[in-house]
Amino acid sequence: MYIPEHFRESRSDVLLAFIAQHPLATLVANTAQGLTANHIPLLWHAVGDGSNVLRGHVARGNTIWRAVDRGASVLAIFTGAEHYISPTWYPSKREDGKAVPTWNYAAVHVRGYIRFIEDAAWLRAMVESLTDVHESSIADRWHVSDAPADYIDAMLRAIVGFEINVTGVEGKFKGSQNRSLADRTSVASNLRAGDSSVAQAHELVPGIEP
Repeated sequence: MYIPEHFRESRSDVLLAFIAQHPLATLVANTAQGLTANHIPLLWHAVGDGSNVLRGHVARGNTIWRAVDRGASVLAIFTGAEHYISPTWYPSKREDGKAVPTWNYAAVHVRGYIRFIEDAAWLRAMVESLTDVHESSIADRWHVSDAPADYIDAMLRAIVGFEINVTGVEGKFKGSQNRSLADRTSVASNLRAGDSSVAQAHELVPGIEP
């Protein structure tokens, strides 16, 4: 990922918070047929030895677990808010006309080595963890144990788990940091006046005030 220094985010707490807030990753891997990409919710997990892993699962019918070699290098891409930025939003444009369109966005790339897991106990624990995280904000929470045991057993047989041993994490939070304070403030104001889903400037650049 091309990252000019003013867009680089390297604070581990910010990167992990971003992954937690945007857990649906694009998992990219290489196969004999070429590149493959799958969209999968992933969980970050710190291992006792100081290393970190991403955990998830795919349907057994998804050929990735057969097509990608054990220990192969993969890339997980997490993306957040994004929006087109018009030059008309820059006060500086009115001064010298030196402005062009751009796109602001936030993304975190995680690289690592993948292994696939079929152990039923591991799969159940992983699914329970994934469920607990994403049901945590729901008042009438669903638990894996709410479903009939034989049904859950059948569902677990229909998936294959995986774990990615993380070797690198990099973040690019492009939010007009290369512009003047007046330009950044105007961009934030225009975003707030537009689509509510991307209105907050801090969603584009976590930890950076406009």
